[in-house]
Amino acid sequence: MKRLVLCLGLLAVTLGVGARADDETGAAPGDAKRGRTLAYTCLGCHGVANYENAYPMYRVPKLAGQHAEYLVAALQGYRDGDRAHATMHAQASSMSDTDMRDIAAYLSGNAPTLNAATGGEPRGAAPAAGQVCTACHGGNGVGMAEQFPSLAGQYEDYLRRALTEYRQGARKNAVMANFASQLKEEDVAELAAYYARQNPAVGTLARPWSILASK
Repeated sequence: MKRLVLCLGLLAVTLGVGARADDETGAAPGDAKRGRTLAYTCLGCHGVANYENAYPMYRVPKLAGQHAEYLVAALQGYRDGDRAHATMHAQASSMSDTDMRDIAAYLSGNAPTLNAATGGEPRGAAPAAGQVCTACHGGNGVGMAEQFPSLAGQYEDYLRRALTEYRQGARKNAVMANFASQLKEEDVAELAAYYARQNPAVGTLARPWSILASK
């Protein structure tokens, strides 16, 4: 119960800070049409079903239908070094915040809407270690707010890798690092398997056009 109360408290703080940041920056919504063009390089990997990262081996995440605000935060994390991945750092470092919002707007709008209201009933019982996760990621893996990723239907091996990186400090997020540090290897495996089988799922969006053909 103590851990759940802590998570809910952190959730409230995060929502408040996010809202203030939006108010202060006055960031405009992303331009999905422009994002369609900018996402061409991204979809060279993320647009191929079951495409694997070279080393360590795991499938790169599905992005179609993912929450736009989370996608922007993830790209900023790769750019700023809060997430360790050389290729993603290089790609994100070449983008402006506007580029990121536009790409996120395109990717988020190309799958069934994922939100807490449209999420289905969870498939199977959540692992004991996942009881705290539901405060942000929902019982069925659909993120409870735009800044929280939807995990439903994501590749199991990618979810394992992400949790491992939080545990090891390769991803710097105080909330996730705290919870992931308490997980055992079997907890990581169970959580990844559970969320990977949930619906509605994020998807793989193929490149909508070839660079050799007309857009």
